[in-house]
Amino acid sequence: MAEKRARKPAARVAAKTAAQKKSRAGKAAKSTARRNLKSKGRDAAPAKPERARQRVAISHYRDEDFKADGLRGYAKYRDLGIAEATHGLARAHVIRLIGPCNPDEVSKLHYHDVEFQMVYVLKGWVKTYLEGVGETTFQVGSSWTQPPKIRHLIMDYSDDVELLEVILPADFETKELTA
Repeated sequence: MAEKRARKPAARVAAKTAAQKKSRAGKAAKSTARRNLKSKGRDAAPAKPERARQRVAISHYRDEDFKADGLRGYAKYRDLGIAEATHGLARAHVIRLIGPCNPDEVSKLHYHDVEFQMVYVLKGWVKTYLEGVGETTFQVGSSWTQPPKIRHLIMDYSDDVELLEVILPADFETKELTA
């Protein structure tokens, strides 16, 4: 009888091991089938468009590179060559706001149709209004992002303010809004 008991647990272990192997084999087959289905779906997806090869852009500070040919008449822009180097993927420029601030000229509610926009204060300070945030004063070392189409405006700034702005894509539309 003791011999019979000893065999019984061994038989259970063997049966359990066989069941586990069968289960693993079934899971592996299902997993392979899922992978095949997923890869077929990926193959059918449109291919990501190839971008032109980017090049290095180097820009050294020269005061004469600030031009009054940008979006706003109260600002001078120093293009950093990023738009050309990235074939329009991004734009980066240093903006020098011309003081003293005239709120009648600068405080116009608007938005930009962009994918990404980031501003970093290099010199001075600037006070802005951002939809959903309110009025905020940014000083040297401050930065902020502006999500696509967020309504905003400049309220005031120091006479020496300079801002680094990075935008994707390089070319975008700005829409001025009426109050």
